[in-house]
Amino acid sequence: MRIRFFTLGCKVNQYETQLLRQMFEKAGYEPVEQGKADVLVVNTCTVTAAADKKAGQLLRRLRREHPGAVIALTGCLPQALEDQDALPHEADVITGAKNRADLPGAVSRFLLTGQRVVDIAPHQPGDTFEPMTATGFADHTRAFIKIQDGCDKHCTYCIIPTARGHLRSKPPADIAAEAEGLVAAGFKELVVVGINLALYGADLGLRLPDGLAAACGPGRRVRIGSVDPVLLTVADLEVMARLPGLCPHLHLSLQSGCDSTLERMKRGYTTAQYREMAQAARALFPGLGLTTDLIVGFPGETQEEFDKTLAFVQSLGLSDAHIFEYSPRPGTPAADMPHRVPHATAKARARQLSEVVAQSRAAFLESQIGSVAEVLLETEGRWGYSANYTPVSLSCGREGQLARVRITGADRVRCYGELAEP
Repeated sequence: MRIRFFTLGCKVNQYETQLLRQMFEKAGYEPVEQGKADVLVVNTCTVTAAADKKAGQLLRRLRREHPGAVIALTGCLPQALEDQDALPHEADVITGAKNRADLPGAVSRFLLTGQRVVDIAPHQPGDTFEPMTATGFADHTRAFIKIQDGCDKHCTYCIIPTARGHLRSKPPADIAAEAEGLVAAGFKELVVVGINLALYGADLGLRLPDGLAAACGPGRRVRIGSVDPVLLTVADLEVMARLPGLCPHLHLSLQSGCDSTLERMKRGYTTAQYREMAQAARALFPGLGLTTDLIVGFPGETQEEFDKTLAFVQSLGLSDAHIFEYSPRPGTPAADMPHRVPHATAKARARQLSEVVAQSRAAFLESQIGSVAEVLLETEGRWGYSANYTPVSLSCGREGQLARVRITGADRVRCYGELAEP
């Protein structure tokens, strides 16, 4: 039987979709990237109400375009729903973020009986890290390794602790074995991901550098996913800076540049602490690319608070940022907070902040001119990313290969370069 996969959300979801692909292949299914299929698997995100809406739109479209197919819904959205009556009726099979290994069997049960299958296992305090090993990633030049799941922080806007459960960490020996297998499969870059990476190892008596050390090694490039600044220390950064192959790129999640807003979000740090971590990282990782996430329009955000965010972000020298308009997620404390920011105001603030980030990004890209960087080439070898996550366009190269590139120019969104001599 033919099967197609649809992934919404973060890199962790992309990793888990690869695991599902492997499970279904082992069960005799034939994965396809387009066209008709007998089974359609939708791996969902539920980080915002907007993410839920996007999943619903996709399910309705798939049911309309593939009326005879089996639709299987899995991931964070069904796991976080308190009312099972609200589960999308378009799905024939529904599992959560915890028991994804049971999805092939659930699909088989539906095919056998024709009866809808809903099997959402609740998270429990004693849950351990789910054994999982990815062996490849279709149409990717880099591979993901998930080393951590769950979160115990409970920021006021976030439903993820409900969707993902308590902290669990992957043992270093398993990380090392998976990394070695992916490198042997030809991947030149490994991206280490987790739901809250900086929590890695708290359940094992370890810290994030221990997990990263297991992934790093000679002849490979290792990149880190998003990291929570309050959980990382300067001592952690010092250890990380000595790891072979670790990329000088840090996605240090900020969310707001105003201390009052950060307090309402229950982020657990101040802008001064964030700046301290950013400065320490720059001192330890020469040429560091610093990226972040930002939320505008959080409940109670005044113009004065937003102006503080603008000024703080402008002072950081970011190489890029993801900017989101606040979207209330039912089931979180922030969804019931007073003093909602009007949508038009939030949208205008997002545009203004985007321009500040664009100026910072342009300055960072210009600073790369004249340097020689190792670039992992993407589609048709015409562009790729350097170790510090600078996008570089060039006229020729081999897809999926690392190339030494001399950066000769830049605009507001990318650098340009030419192949350097070996």
